Amino acid sequence: MKTKSLFSLLIFVVILGIAMAVLYAANSFSNILITEITGAAAFVIALIISFAIKIAAPWDKAVVLRLGQFHSLKGPGLFFIIPILDTIPYWIDTRVITTSFKAEKTLTKDTVPVDVDAVLFWKILDPKRAALEVADYLSAISWASQTALRDVIGKTMLSDMLEGRDKISDVLQKIIDERTEPWGIHVNSVEVKDVLIPPALENAMSMQAQAERERQARVILGDSERQVAEKFGEAALTYANNPVALHLRAMNMLYEGLKENSTIVIVPSSAVDTMQLGSMAGLTALTMGIGQDKAKKENGTVLKSEL
Repeated sequence: MKTKSLFSLLIFVVILGIAMAVLYAANSFSNILITEITGAAAFVIALIISFAIKIAAPWDKAVVLRLGQFHSLKGPGLFFIIPILDTIPYWIDTRVITTSFKAEKTLTKDTVPVDVDAVLFWKILDPKRAALEVADYLSAISWASQTALRDVIGKTMLSDMLEGRDKISDVLQKIIDERTEPWGIHVNSVEVKDVLIPPALENAMSMQAQAERERQARVILGDSERQVAEKFGEAALTYANNPVALHLRAMNMLYEGLKENSTIVIVPSSAVDTMQLGSMAGLTALTMGIGQDKAKKENGTVLKSEL
């Protein structure tokens, strides 16, 4: 609007300057009365022409009324109107416009108060209807968006609202677009920015989620123990049908325990009998195996120190 005012002022000054230059060239200043009349006429003409010339930006549409009735849409670029007869009540911006709106302390379908923030992206497709069908389309679309948001919240469960923001955005876009279509306005999209719930409910939901994760962990642990028990059962069947394999496994377990810890291992007498460790041959074999392993370790340590 500032650019339009400056341009009109410039046109006024230019036309008035040209008129005064013509009067000076015609030497009409000898007659003071004619000079005053001609100067006044030049002033009025310059004023009328400056008011008649208008410029619209590339995104603007000017709504022109003639004698109170809709006449035409002008712009973008340079255009002319008839002063006094024509008026321009609205300059309509046809670009995509963003409008923020919110619903505070609105109850969901399961009676939970929430605060929801959203952004509306919309555009005027018919400037004529936007100017004539609604008094203030900016306020109208803002109120239409808020009421639609409250309606959607009241029909939605809290869990669905927290998980399905895209679905809520699509529903809002359709509802608001239907309401604003008679005004020549098209809603491109709606984006739900944030859903705020009471702190107490947020803590309760956090505890519920933690309990659910703990339950799942216990279920997984129990299932793992069941699988281990099944494998132990299969191994027991194998050892029951093959005593030699059971004896070798028991010997290996005892050998590994003594090798790693070099401590006394207490085993049931039944296990000693099963592994035949009570006999001289069994004890000798076990002692020799442990001694050989220690000797290997000592030799490895000596070699490292020499290097």
